[in-house]
This record gives sequence, C-alpha cells and structure tokens, in this order.
Amino acid sequence: MSERAVMAVQQPKTADVVIIGGGIVGVSTAFQLAKRGIRDVVVVERQQLGAGATGKSGALIRCHYANVPEARLAYESLRIFRAWDDEVGAGSPGFDPVGFLRLVIPADEPQLRANVAAQQAIGIETSVVTADDLRAIEPLIRADDLTVAAFEPGSGVADPNGALYGFAEAARELGVTILTETPVTEIVTRGDRVTGVGTAAGLISTGAAVLAAGAWSDQLLRPLGLDFGLVPVRTQVVIFRWPATVDLGRKHRVIVDSTHGSWFRPEAGAATLVGVGSAARPTDPDDVDETIDVPAVDRARAVLAHRFPGFAAATMRGGWAGTYMRSPDGHPLIDQVPAVPGLWVMTGDSGTSFKTAPAIGVCLAEWITDGAAKLVDLAPFRSTRFADGQPWTDDNPYTLPTV
Repeated sequence: MSERAVMAVQQPKTADVVIIGGGIVGVSTAFQLAKRGIRDVVVVERQQLGAGATGKSGALIRCHYANVPEARLAYESLRIFRAWDDEVGAGSPGFDPVGFLRLVIPADEPQLRANVAAQQAIGIETSVVTADDLRAIEPLIRADDLTVAAFEPGSGVADPNGALYGFAEAARELGVTILTETPVTEIVTRGDRVTGVGTAAGLISTGAAVLAAGAWSDQLLRPLGLDFGLVPVRTQVVIFRWPATVDLGRKHRVIVDSTHGSWFRPEAGAATLVGVGSAARPTDPDDVDETIDVPAVDRARAVLAHRFPGFAAATMRGGWAGTYMRSPDGHPLIDQVPAVPGLWVMTGDSGTSFKTAPAIGVCLAEWITDGAAKLVDLAPFRSTRFADGQPWTDDNPYTLPTV
C-alpha cells in the first residue's frame, strides 16, 4: 500500500488496541498482535512511519550488553532478523552479518569477560578475542590500546526503514490500520483506566493503548500524572566516504568502542556511519536541528581515524541529528503501567531499541493477549523501579568516557 493510500485511511471510532507511535517498536507490536488474532489494531503516527528515532537509527544488530535482560531481547530479535521471511513474510530488513566487535578499555577486561560468559550461557554466539586476534578479524583496526574485545561473528547491520516497512506491510496484510499524519492529543481515561486515545481527527475508543512514541512519550504521560524522569536527548551521526587506500570490496566489522564513546558501521556505497557520544542535555523533540554540528564532525573524524588509521583522510559526506528518550538509568521502560490499567509503555531506551524491537513486539503482544510476556521476562524493565528506589544497575558495567 502506498503512503498516499495509507494517509487516506479513515480513522476508526473504536479499536481493540491503539498503538501510539509509528516506529519499529510500535509497528512490530501491531504485527505481533495481529499474528495472534487481534486484528482490530490501530497504529497512530504523528508524521510518517519512521519519522522519529527509527528512521535515523544506525541499525546495529548485536547482542552484547552489560546485562542479561537486554542481551536476551537482542538475541531473540536476532533470530527474527535472520529468519525474516518465515517470521514476518513481508519486505526485508536488509540484515547483513558483517560481524560485530565490542571494544573496552583494558581496565574493563574482567567486566567484558563476565558479560561474554553470561551471553554464552543463554546461547549467544560470542567470544573473547585478544588484541592480536583483532588484527586478523578486522585488518583496518588499531589495537595497541586494547587487551581484549568481544566478537560476534554472526551479528551485523540492517536497513532501519526496510525492517520498519516490512513489519508495516505484514501488519496491514493482517488487517491492522495504520494512520499517518495523525497527532495523538491525549490518552483518555475514566477512573484511571484507559478508555480511548484522542487524536487530531477525533477519539478512538479502546481499552488498551501502547505508548511507543519515543522522544514524544512524556508529552502524553505527564497529563496522566506520570513522571518517570524521562529526558529527550539529541544525538548525531556522521557519514564518511571510504578513502581510495581502503579495500572497497570488503565491508568492515561493526564496532562499538567505549574507549571513545563511539560506534562505526559500514554503509552501502563505500561509506561508514559514525555515532559519537554526547552529554545527555534535554531537548525539545518538536524543535530539533536535524543537521550535524561542526564539533560533532570533528569528534567523529578523530575517533574514526584513531580506531581505523586508514580512514584518516576519509571525506565527510553528510550526516544527521535526531532525538531519543533517555530514562534516569539509561535503560528502557517496558511495562503495563500499574497506575493506569490498559496502558502499556515502551520508552526511555536511550536509542538502543531498534535491535531489540522484534522481541519487544512479541513480548508486548503476549502481555496484551495472554496476560504476561513469555519470550523474555520483562520484570527488570518495570516502570515503578524509580519510585521504588531501585534504578537499573548493570551486572558488569563499562567505564564511560568523558565527552
């Protein structure tokens, strides 16, 4: 179905479930609900599908986390990315298993070894490799400031819009209604229970709403008296063209490098995307400069040239900025909000949920249809952990660089 046809869809007056947000989490959840027989599902998106964080995602597909719950979500999602035709059956995520490396400072070697062991215990294909191993795994890499790294040979990258549109097509084929250019104005409650979702086009009566609106989530939570300490944060990605001295016939590995707070991934057309960390300063998602800053370009060039010396003369060819929602502990909230029966939330993920979205969709659909998530235990992601004085602490955290 074309975007023009989608925009022409009439807003229904009722729905079994309304999903707020047309990013990959929302559309994945809609598909999984329809797959389980809940066909009266409406996805409401304020702009176009993927207009928020999904469309600007680096789309790294890897399982390495400093905790098991997120690693489980990533691992179960990797299964879906790999078996897309069977699991989803529409479109393509463009998954490319170029391999993934997680780099840490030498002092964090014990944490990395512990995290790799925990991931191996749940079936993830990963191993600890030495600095000498790294030079064979990734010939471009500089490794003299490293002792060990984690290597996932079967992980890689995807096309964020390809995955999103695939989920959307499969959901529509199962009867899901997707509304674009339809801002949500409120989550309507009666006696604290969800009774509807108000949009610019009117009210959709429903007893179940899933809020997956990314950096805009807080705008709909605050009127319900819900304050989870969420902060919308601006982030930037820079694109560099591969220099002529680099083998243009070989894609380099995906790298997350906590020694400099950065990540790299190969991009089609002999290019590399570089994401660099920045201080988590609050920003207005409705008033964000989507162009990149000169300091971000300079920093991206420096970290890329440090880790890949052969890219020192790489030409900057563009980039973008976007927003993600950060929770107080940097980890997602995935929950049925106890104070508002009928309201599920997925927010505060700090921009990491593309890789986990397929499994999150399964879990939310299971919760709504069966009363509990079965694929992965979502208890660690509960929204009440801040009020309870129990913010998330990673099992084996890595040292964060000063940026």
